[in-house]
Amino acid sequence: MSEVVLKLGDDISTDIIYPGRFMATVLPSETPQYAFADTVDFNSRLKKGEIPAGSVVVAGKNFGCGSSREQAASCLKGPELVVVARDFARIFLQNSINVGLKTIICPEIEAEQGDELEISAEKIVNKTSGRFFAVTPLPRARQAIVDAGGLIPYTRERLLRPARETGKLQTLAMTFNKKPKSSIPS
Repeated sequence: MSEVVLKLGDDISTDIIYPGRFMATVLPSETPQYAFADTVDFNSRLKKGEIPAGSVVVAGKNFGCGSSREQAASCLKGPELVVVARDFARIFLQNSINVGLKTIICPEIEAEQGDELEISAEKIVNKTSGRFFAVTPLPRARQAIVDAGGLIPYTRERLLRPARETGKLQTLAMTFNKKPKSSIPS
């Protein structure tokens, strides 16, 4: 069961999620401190660690519109928030998948801050109101990336799996760790 910790409307831009004045900070380990920085009470609760992992942000249509900044997704991934929206801006959704942020498309979602949600692959049950809402699943390939924790862990696993299966993991690891040969003569 997950609690709705923030309720938003339509057209929430990446400037609201991760204000542009913080663009000098791009490390995923540092971006969470600026999530919804101008929503002072919520940001303060995030910084203090008062919002548990798995808490839900509910939004309307076009969540993540605006710029293509990846930090808007990574700042929400850090505290392991779940974003449930009626739909997402295309680039934000892809950035979310790439960083492993759990995003759920639920075109009819109705929930208020404080509501308790039970989320599955097929539906969301608002335990507070007793209503059910269908989920639009991500394509399997995209969901596999989210489930792996993002594109980098997914790719790493895909590259290392054949080596593990054949017992050649050490050889593959040594290949990854080799420095490239310089094409410039000494």
